[in-house]
Amino acid sequence: MARSRKSYRPKLQSRLRKPSFRSRFTVILVAISLLFILLVVAYVYQFAQARYYTVLGKPSISAQFINRVLAWYDSPAAGKGQALYDDGVKYGIDPVYALAFFMHESRFATTGVATVTHSLGNIRATAGHAQYQGYRIYRTWEEGFEDWYRLIAKLYVAQWGLSTVDQIVPVYAPSSDNNDVAVYIAAVKQAVDTWRSGLVEV
Repeated sequence: MARSRKSYRPKLQSRLRKPSFRSRFTVILVAISLLFILLVVAYVYQFAQARYYTVLGKPSISAQFINRVLAWYDSPAAGKGQALYDDGVKYGIDPVYALAFFMHESRFATTGVATVTHSLGNIRATAGHAQYQGYRIYRTWEEGFEDWYRLIAKLYVAQWGLSTVDQIVPVYAPSSDNNDVAVYIAAVKQAVDTWRSGLVEV
């Protein structure tokens, strides 16, 4: 009578083997490395985005387009697009930013003191400047345009080293004056993006 073979089965381990200290350390190290990489990527992206909105540079919109925008919003400065454009060229600042500040400050002089002051940017009055309710007042739109460009180019860029929207706005319209800096920055960028895409209405 043939003997039956006993089948051999390895005993199942009742407990899972705990990960070693080295493997746990490796997992933690990988997680920290990935987090560091993500932070670096986010910082680089944010820096690149900020640098994209530098006011310095050649015009990205034409004088004719500026006139279209001013006319669309029924601005009292309608027809002054060439002056706004030429000043941008003169001071090395893309006029699309002047237009964006003009819109955010007074909706192209259809609201607030700009309806009286001929001011593009509602600049606070300082010694040596005529003033109206605490703001600089000008005889013509051309004077108001050039004073804004001069202020940004000579003071913000040349003296203070501020050349991007993210750098300029917190100083130009500080929160201490009851401005929402984040909203102001976003509004300027949105207007710039809209006009550079060829659309008139923001």
